[in-house]
Amino acid sequence: MIRVIRWSCFVIGVIVFSLGISITINVQHLGIHPWDVLNVAMYNKVGFTIGTWNIICGMILVGVSWILDKSYIKIGTFLNALLVGSCVDFWLWLDILPHAQHTWIDILIITAGIVIMGVGGGIYNAAGVGSGPRDGFMLAIADKFGAPIGRVRIITETGILVIGLLLGGPVFIVTFIFTFVQSPIFQFSYLRCKALVKRLERRYLQEQATTSTIAK
Repeated sequence: MIRVIRWSCFVIGVIVFSLGISITINVQHLGIHPWDVLNVAMYNKVGFTIGTWNIICGMILVGVSWILDKSYIKIGTFLNALLVGSCVDFWLWLDILPHAQHTWIDILIITAGIVIMGVGGGIYNAAGVGSGPRDGFMLAIADKFGAPIGRVRIITETGILVIGLLLGGPVFIVTFIFTFVQSPIFQFSYLRCKALVKRLERRYLQEQATTSTIAK
């Protein structure tokens, strides 16, 4: 039952997170997250789908993290790399999300996407079944070189942003404020969901203990 709780949390978080990504991609002219800038750029240059490039980049990062520090790689890390990209393609394929209006409404749309991404990221990380490939990669780098996680995150995402920009990816003002807006939402969602998961697990264990006592 405890595994069911954690994996349910993980799957819900991944679905919500990918929904947020898909919403922002539909209004990409305002700018999107650095990693998505790269995915969109590769999609425009090479082909495949945006979700496929999300999977490819994720798997490359999982491989590097595995070499640097295996402790950050769990089954959830692999599933995250596969499911997020697949869900992004699914949401875009459904074509039910709002599209760019090129008016002030686009600001509301992308803000909603950023908030949803932050909430989704917090939910699936709270499950505790493995960091996402990008988070695991940055944590592994930080441990390997003894550098602050925040600094590693800034350097890594800046590097990815530059590569995506050189490849013609959609970079604009929102790209540069993404982390500042999303991070506090992620933290709030993560802490609340982690507390909820632990509370559900304690309740289940208490019920099991009560049932065992009665049975005796």
